[in-house]
Amino acid sequence: MKLAPGHNARWLWVSALVVALDQTTKFWIMRLIPNFGGVAWLPHLNLVHRQNTGAAFSMMNQAPAMVFIGLSLVVSVGIIGWLFKHPRDHRIVAAGFVLILGGALGNALDRIRVGYVTDFIDFYVGDWHFAAFNVADSAITVGAGLLILDMLIENWRRRGQAPDTAGKDQH
Repeated sequence: MKLAPGHNARWLWVSALVVALDQTTKFWIMRLIPNFGGVAWLPHLNLVHRQNTGAAFSMMNQAPAMVFIGLSLVVSVGIIGWLFKHPRDHRIVAAGFVLILGGALGNALDRIRVGYVTDFIDFYVGDWHFAAFNVADSAITVGAGLLILDMLIENWRRRGQAPDTAGKDQH
């Protein structure tokens, strides 16, 4: 693999920080709140203890943990390869990828250690509750949002630079 000069691997500390924060918060939740228990924390936010054997929103909860561990490892290898091969000027993409990497590794560690992912953030409005999630899930979501933002910015740049779009109605 050819390394890009000034590659994005310098961002890997963010992934390590996400993993550390994720694992620390899950450790405390597992010790303080019994499974299926919960405590009111802030308006519209409870701390709960849920064991998720599936993917997001408990989809594929019958799939073996090894499926998710394998997927996390493949994604992680791809992201690390990208970080080393691309130059520093891809800041938004690099930030998105390291957040996704940290989240993927945080949840993979849970599956390796205990066979499920610990979710503990319960956002609700009235009687409606969003699916419980954790720090790793949050990092993955923000990371994906950054990748989408980068795509939108790149699309806007291309549209703004194309000579045949000048002065035309863009709907």
